[in-house]
Amino acid sequence: MKRFTDEELRASMLLYAVTDRYWLKEGETLCEKTEEALRGGATFVQLREKNADEETIFGLGQELKELCKKYKVPFVLDDDVDLAIRLDADGVHVGQSDRPASEVRKLIGPDRILGVSAQTVEQAVKAEAEGADYLGVGAVFPTGSKDDADDVSHDTLEAICKAVKIPVIAIGGISAGNVGLLKGRGLSGIAVISAIYGQKDIEAATKKLRALTEDIL
Repeated sequence: MKRFTDEELRASMLLYAVTDRYWLKEGETLCEKTEEALRGGATFVQLREKNADEETIFGLGQELKELCKKYKVPFVLDDDVDLAIRLDADGVHVGQSDRPASEVRKLIGPDRILGVSAQTVEQAVKAEAEGADYLGVGAVFPTGSKDDADDVSHDTLEAICKAVKIPVIAIGGISAGNVGLLKGRGLSGIAVISAIYGQKDIEAATKKLRALTEDIL
């Protein structure tokens, strides 16, 4: 049985929080800051750690998994399929340079969530065919969070939304100041890092961003 129905998953795409410990100040924890985001209305959480060792990520993942369970929102791990399984996370998100979506789907089974990054209509259609539950498309604006992110035009973003039946979220440089420019493109939601974790008052910033995102869908 799926952990989240298709309808629940689509609804959870609204405001997708991607973690980044870079923004933590001394004495702060990722779990505390993520809870602030959840209180503000974040609907999905991805643990993204590019430079930590496996046991550090596992420890963070255990904390965030329990937190997300409390708030009844999906929790996925970025990139590491084997660790996502070990963590018993709700799912995993992979990029184009990671394992193929078809292989990941076999490894995680039918019930966990599989997110796939896409920059073209062809990549999007292929990911859907291979078992992706949702697509992350970007970067839709310039971003400093992902050095390898290719720019995706808003017309391509719209074309991807029209080409697939699964939810599509935009990612890359999205903020409260520019999210309105994505209106009418067919999105299910947005994914952000600094627009949540880089803010002084995370709960208030998340609440505002959620309201703005609801307005563009």
